[in-house]
Amino acid sequence: MRFGDVDDLRGLSIRLQLSNTFYEASSQWWFSLDSVSVVYNSSQEAVFNASEVYAPSSLSYHCSHVSSLERHSALLRPGSDNARRWTLTFTDFQIQAFNVTSGRFSPVSDCTTFLTPAILMGLVTSLILLLVLAYALHLLVHLNRIENDRERKAHGDFLQNPEQMERCCSENIADKNVP
Repeated sequence: MRFGDVDDLRGLSIRLQLSNTFYEASSQWWFSLDSVSVVYNSSQEAVFNASEVYAPSSLSYHCSHVSSLERHSALLRPGSDNARRWTLTFTDFQIQAFNVTSGRFSPVSDCTTFLTPAILMGLVTSLILLLVLAYALHLLVHLNRIENDRERKAHGDFLQNPEQMERCCSENIADKNVP
């Protein structure tokens, strides 16, 4: 890619170095973006290494941000001292290295990080629901135990102290002696 007079930038070019590798584990070819070079005025070059930009060769690669900034997952890492002075961000980035037909992109292999905000919120919500379920089960078991204790007490008279036992026994003897 070359850019002409864009806000007085002359001679700005961006070079993408791609490679194509066959992986026996997946039995298919995968392309990867190895590096991005930004050349300004044919003299200053900033090289960024791309570590996680890859897709099967039969698909295109799409990502909302391919950037050297940490807030966008930093898929591009400075590979030269000159690159540390630059920040590079591609928005709505889509690339297909090989097997391009009819001038259109193939189906997309999206870049997804493990902890996107949606996945993180789903995990937090699942954890909250799990805690509520565990608390509800605890209450249910506790209520069953209380109910069983009440039934046991209702079926039998438990004498608490010796005086109650004597009174109970004397009442029973008096009832038996009455003609």
